[in-house]
Amino acid sequence: MNSITISFIFFTALVGLITWLMTRKDDHGSSDGYFLGGRSLTFPFIAGSLLLTNLSTEQLVGLNGAAFQHGLHVMVWEVFAVVTLVAMALFFLPKFLRSGIATVPQYLEVRFDRRTRTIVDMIFLVAYAVILLPIVLYSGAKGLSAMLDVQALTGIESETGVLWFMVILIGVIGSIYALFGGLRTVAVSDTLNGAGLLIGGFLIAYFGLSAVGDGEGMLAGWNKLTAESPERFNSLGAKKDNVPVATIFTGVMLLNLFYWCTNQQIIQRTFGASSLQEGQKGVLLTGGLKLLGPLYLVIPGMIAYHLYANGVMQDGKLVEVGNDDAYGMLVRDVLPQPLTGFFAAVMIGAILSSFNSALNSTCTLFSLGFYKNFFNKEASEAELVKSGKWFGLVIAISAMIIAPMLAGQDSLFGYLQKMNGIYFIPLLAVILVGMLTKRVPPLAAKVGLAVGFTVIPFGYFIPIGTKMADGESVSKFLSGDVLNDFHFLGVGFALVVLSMLIVTLVKPRDSDFIQEDVEAVDMTPWKHAKAVGAALCVLVLIIYGAFADFSALSKDHNIPPAPVPEANSTE
Repeated sequence: MNSITISFIFFTALVGLITWLMTRKDDHGSSDGYFLGGRSLTFPFIAGSLLLTNLSTEQLVGLNGAAFQHGLHVMVWEVFAVVTLVAMALFFLPKFLRSGIATVPQYLEVRFDRRTRTIVDMIFLVAYAVILLPIVLYSGAKGLSAMLDVQALTGIESETGVLWFMVILIGVIGSIYALFGGLRTVAVSDTLNGAGLLIGGFLIAYFGLSAVGDGEGMLAGWNKLTAESPERFNSLGAKKDNVPVATIFTGVMLLNLFYWCTNQQIIQRTFGASSLQEGQKGVLLTGGLKLLGPLYLVIPGMIAYHLYANGVMQDGKLVEVGNDDAYGMLVRDVLPQPLTGFFAAVMIGAILSSFNSALNSTCTLFSLGFYKNFFNKEASEAELVKSGKWFGLVIAISAMIIAPMLAGQDSLFGYLQKMNGIYFIPLLAVILVGMLTKRVPPLAAKVGLAVGFTVIPFGYFIPIGTKMADGESVSKFLSGDVLNDFHFLGVGFALVVLSMLIVTLVKPRDSDFIQEDVEAVDMTPWKHAKAVGAALCVLVLIIYGAFADFSALSKDHNIPPAPVPEANSTE
C-alpha cells in the first residue's frame, strides 16, 4: 500500500470520525432535526456546506478544463457567483426564513397554491433523481479511479468493473451520511472537507506555479505564465468565446441566480440557519470564499495549458492532452505523493457532498411534498423521517444503477447544462415574479411554467429549417450560431415573465399577497450585511478590472486555439 493510498484512507476516516463525534447526539428523529438540522446551523457550517456542495468533480475537472481550453474569462462562474450570493443574503433569504419553509416548493405553496408546489416538487425530484445524482456518481468515479489507480489497488482488471466498484463505493458512503445523519451531519462533514479542499487547491496552485517557474519560486512562475500568454488572461470573453462578456447580464446571471438563490440542493442548509443573522453571515462568507475560487478552479487549468498545450511524451510518442484530463495530470505531476492521497480524499469529500446534499434534498422534497400531502396526511414526525429515508434509499440505488450506463456518452456535461437550463429558468422566473409582485395569481405561475417548459426545449432541441431575412435558418439562430445559448435563456426568461404578467392583467388576485412571519427563527438581520455585500461586489469589479482588456472585445475570439500535436509524432 503506497503513501497515496495511506493518506487517502487516513483523511477520509478522520473526517468520518470527527463528524460522528460532533453529531452523534443530534436530533435525527423529527422532521426539523433531520431535514433542517434542528434549525441550529451557524454561519461556519452554512458557509462550509454551501461551498462544498457546489464543488464536485465537474467543477474541479470541468472548470479547470474550460480554463485550459478557453482562458481566464471562464472565471465568471466563480467570481460572478459572489454577486448572486449577495442577492441571496439580502433579498431571497429573509423571504424564505420568514415563511419557515424547508423546501423552495413550500414557498411557492405559500405564495401561490398547493398545485404549484406539487408541480415544482415533481420537477426537482425528477431532475435530481434522473440527471444530477447519476452524473455526480459517474463523474466522481471516473475522476477518482485515475487519481488513485484503483485497478492496481483492487486487482479489478476491466475499466467497467472499476467504474461499478467506485460508483457503489461513493453511493454507499454518501447514502450513509445523507440517510442516517440528516442535514447537520452533511453540513459538518462538508465543512471539514471544505477546509481540506481549500488547502489542497491552494497547494496545487503553489506547486504548479513553482513548476512553471523552474525552481525559481511561485512568483517567478506567475510572471512567466502571464508574460508568455497575456491574451489568455483577459477576464472579458469576446463574441464567440466560451462565455462572451455580454452574456453575464442575461443567461449567466439567470443561471447563477437560480443556482445560488433558489436551487433546493444548494440552499437547503440556509433554511436550517439558527437565525437570519447566522444565515446572512454564512452566505456572505461563502461569497468571500468564492472570490478565491479562481485560484483552485481556474489557475490550475492555466498552468496545465502552459505545461501540456503542446502535448506530453508517453511511451516515446507525443500525445495530446484533453481538456478534462489536464487537471488530473497536473495533480499527479506536481503534488508529492502523500499530498496526492490527501487531495484525493478531499475530492471524494466534494463528490460525496454533491451526492448526499442532492439525496438529502430529494428525501426532504418527497417526505414534505408528497408523503405528507398525498400518502399520509396524519403522518407523525417519525413517519415523515422514515418515509424520507426509504425513498432516499430507493433513489440512491437507482442512481447507482444508472450511473455506469452513462459511460461512453458524448458531451455529457454540455447536455446536462442544457437540461439544467430547461428547468432553472422557468422556476427562477416564477419565484422572482412571486416575490416582486402582490397580485400575480396561482394560474399565472402554472402558465409561466408551461411556457418555459415549452419554449426552452423547443429552441434547444427542435430542428427548424425556416429561413430568416438574412438567409440564416431559425434552427441555426436558436442553436447558438447567431443567438448565443445564454442569450436565448434570457429570452426564455423574459417570455415566462411576460406570460405571467399577461395572465395577471386578465385575472389578477382578488387581494394583495402579504407574507406572514411564522417566527420560525429570529429575523433580526445582521447589521453589517449590506456593507459586507457592497464590499464583495466592489471586489468583483476590482478583480474583473485588473484582468480586463477591452480591445479584445472587437475580435471574435480572445485567444487562438490550443496547438494540437499529432498523435503519432515523436520527439
